[in-house]
Amino acid sequence: MPDVPAPQDPADALAAVLALRRLADQLEDAAVEQAMRAGWGWPQVAEALGITRQAVHKKHAKRLIAAGVTLRRRT
Repeated sequence: MPDVPAPQDPADALAAVLALRRLADQLEDAAVEQAMRAGWGWPQVAEALGITRQAVHKKHAKRLIAAGVTLRRRT
């Protein structure tokens, strides 16, 4: 891991961690939606994220349906 300067104040350091987590979640949401709109299936998205198909489905399915994304069904 690169040597990243840490804020001296623990509150600042923790706020930075929270901000990065929120940004990572936003990036993941956008990338998953883009992949699903491009026709990817849950297994492909899960593999790309390094998690199970069930985990990615649980985290993203409701939001994608609300956004009008057509989800592929298993055949």
